[in-house]
Amino acid sequence: MSVAQRGELGGWQSRTTFVLALAASAIGMGSIWRFSYLVGENGGGLFVLAYLACLFLVAVPVMIAEVIIGSHGRASPVVAIRWAADRSLLSRGWMLLGVLACVTGLLILSYYVVVAGWALAYAWNMHTELFAAASAAVVAQQFELLLDDVLLMIYWQSLFLLPAVVISAFGIRRGIGMLAWLVVPTLFVLLAALVKFGFDAGDIPAAQAFLFSIKPIDFTWSSVLTALGLALFTLGVGVGTGISFGAYAPRRLPIGRSIMAVAVFDTAIAIMAGLAIFPIVFANNMEPSIGPGLMFISLPYAFGNMMLGELFGTLFFIMVVLVALGSVVAIMEPIVGVLMQRLRVRRFSAAIAVGVLVWLLAMVVTLSFAPGDEYTRLADGSLFRFLDKLTANYLLPLVALLTAVLVGWRLRPEILRRELYREMDLFFSLWQRLLRYIAPAAIAVLIIAALLAQRA
Repeated sequence: MSVAQRGELGGWQSRTTFVLALAASAIGMGSIWRFSYLVGENGGGLFVLAYLACLFLVAVPVMIAEVIIGSHGRASPVVAIRWAADRSLLSRGWMLLGVLACVTGLLILSYYVVVAGWALAYAWNMHTELFAAASAAVVAQQFELLLDDVLLMIYWQSLFLLPAVVISAFGIRRGIGMLAWLVVPTLFVLLAALVKFGFDAGDIPAAQAFLFSIKPIDFTWSSVLTALGLALFTLGVGVGTGISFGAYAPRRLPIGRSIMAVAVFDTAIAIMAGLAIFPIVFANNMEPSIGPGLMFISLPYAFGNMMLGELFGTLFFIMVVLVALGSVVAIMEPIVGVLMQRLRVRRFSAAIAVGVLVWLLAMVVTLSFAPGDEYTRLADGSLFRFLDKLTANYLLPLVALLTAVLVGWRLRPEILRRELYREMDLFFSLWQRLLRYIAPAAIAVLIIAALLAQRA
């Protein structure tokens, strides 16, 4: 494949667009509903330190490796990995790593779009004051009614998925690039407003004690593994986004510093989300929770029983929808790129095909919530929970592990140095050692721990 063919997907002209696009993809709903709760339940400040260590010693080196593959190959994940393997005289079987990353992304999208549909529905519900002065039991009942209404869930997730497909069809600059410039500043403004509301109307001392106090008794070996899994998940490692966005990055990009900037920004947003959420939760005398229980029961109840709560609740769920939109478009992109280059179809057709496939998969996940349907019940509960565990505990770490092995041990060092030529020798040497020795060992321990926990 020629250089022209490899660069046919397009690209961005500025480093800022690359950083914003990768930040928009990394700031997912995990940063909103998972990070802060895990901090509070796993030792507070000690967990934050463990998370930062895992982020910069494991997740960032692997993400740099992904971007290097994309920057070198200037193509979709499958083609870029093949090009890197060819240049290093390796087996083309490494292309399967790109396939695995895309499959992992598809599985994540299958349930992520469902949750995004819930968030869109709740943005509308908060706007119409459905939860005004409602009791906790009524709010919980409303969520159960949504889960029981399959057609309503399909409606909202379809309404969410449509703009994601349109943005993908518009391409790299007019679609993903423009979305990044819209989402990240808007997200920051909305989050700043929500933090101010939380400080004005919430219980700040309780939130500070939950998030930032040092609690050694709650910090265990399991907390370290949780921090590692969270670091990989929140940075978006393992779904091919880094490879695709690296292919679109400008040629003279300082890759290492750019990825570190994204990691810092993502962490700051996650902490700000905690400062926006938990003062409101504690002000309403509710126990902190995680996942859908926090997002769709605790918070709607809290917002519905506060002055101006409906307004700020609407803004909160709009923010969640924007966060989800950035992540979904980013995860779709590697798959769209593969279809364009392997099947030789136009971007519009590839985006529609991926959108239809995601819609069908999401509909299957939605059917797993239907009352009385047992054929979709898998593993620990519904198909939704099964896919969440499969991707977070096994597939994402596996892709990250294989990426670390490929780039750290198999690719020719001169290829890597050429892509990181704007970084100092000390940075390159440290990154290479982290990728070779620290990242694979840590990720392997994470996978083994998940397997052992599954058997227990």
